[in-house]
Amino acid sequence: MKALLSKEVGGPETLVIEDIAEPTPGKGEVLIKVAACAINFPDTLIIRDLYQFKPPRPFSPGGEISGTIEALGEGVEGWKVGDKVLSGIGNGGLQEKIVTSANKLFRVPDFVSLPEASALLMTYGTTIHGLKDRGDIKKGDTMLVLGAAGGVGLSAVELGKAYGARVVAAVSSEEKAEVVRKAGADEVVIYPRAPFDKDTSKALAKAFKDAVGPDGADIVYDIVGGDYSEPALRAIAWEGRFLVVGFPAGIAKMPLNLTLLKSCDIRGVFWGAFTMREPRKNEANIAELFRLWKDGKINPLVSETYPLERAHEAIAKLESRGAVGKLVVTMD
Repeated sequence: MKALLSKEVGGPETLVIEDIAEPTPGKGEVLIKVAACAINFPDTLIIRDLYQFKPPRPFSPGGEISGTIEALGEGVEGWKVGDKVLSGIGNGGLQEKIVTSANKLFRVPDFVSLPEASALLMTYGTTIHGLKDRGDIKKGDTMLVLGAAGGVGLSAVELGKAYGARVVAAVSSEEKAEVVRKAGADEVVIYPRAPFDKDTSKALAKAFKDAVGPDGADIVYDIVGGDYSEPALRAIAWEGRFLVVGFPAGIAKMPLNLTLLKSCDIRGVFWGAFTMREPRKNEANIAELFRLWKDGKINPLVSETYPLERAHEAIAKLESRGAVGKLVVTMD
C-alpha cells in the first residue's frame, strides 16, 4: 500500500511516497481502509520534530482520518467490518490503510460523508472542549476569534453562534472576511501581517476594542499567537477568559499586569491531552457535535481536497497560513 513518509527532519518538501507493508490489527485493534485524512497544524510541526510527540522515523503524518473498517483484531466488540468511522490517531493517517485502537473510534452517521467527517474531530473537538470546558461559554457572551477563517477558527465561529455568543472574527484578508461572514460572524476585523511595531500593535488593540464593544470580549479564542495575542488581551472583558489554542505566529510574551487590571484568566486548551485524561467527556462532546451538525448549527467546511500524491502541498499551504477551512487528502 502507498504511504506519504517522513524519513528525515524537514518541511513538506522532504516527504516521499513509498509502498509499505499492509498492517495487521492486534488485540483490541481494527484495520481501517482510509478514505480521507484532514490536514492540521500539528502535521506541519511533527515532520520538523517541533511537536510534543516525536514518532520514530519513517512515519506518516496525518492525525485525523475517516474510513471503513476492513478487519477486526482479537477481542474487538461493538464494531463490524464495513462500519464507517473517524478517529484521531496522532500520526499515520496519510497512508491507504492503518491500524488503530478500537477505543479511539467514533461512528460516522449516514448523513455525513467520509471526507466531511475527517474535518470534524480535531478542529471542532478542540473548540467544543475549549469553549465549554475551558471557556465556560454562555448565551450573550462576546467572543473574539483570532485566525477565524482556518479550520479551528471557523469551528469557533460556528460553535460560538450555536451557543448564543456574539462573535467577532479576526482574519488577514477580505477574502477570508467573506468566509467568516458566511459562517455567521457578527463583526469582522481584518488585521495586518506581523511583525508589529508599537504603533501597529496599539492600533490593532483599538480595532479589537471597537469591534467587541465597550464591555470587552468575554472570551478570546487565540489560535494565532505571536504579535496578535497582546492586542487581543487588551480588548478582553473584566473577568474574561483568554483561551490559548495554538501559535503558528509564534509563542506570545504576555504582559501579566493586564491580567491583574482586567481580573482575567489565561487558560490553555490542550485537546489531545484532554481526550486521553477524560475520554468519556470527550465522547460526549463529539456526540454533541454530531447533534449540532444534524440540526444545521455547524457545517464543517472542506475547502480543498488533494490526492495522496499531493498531500505535501496541502501541508505546505496550511503551514503558509493560506488555508481557508479544512484541507483534506482523499485516497480515491
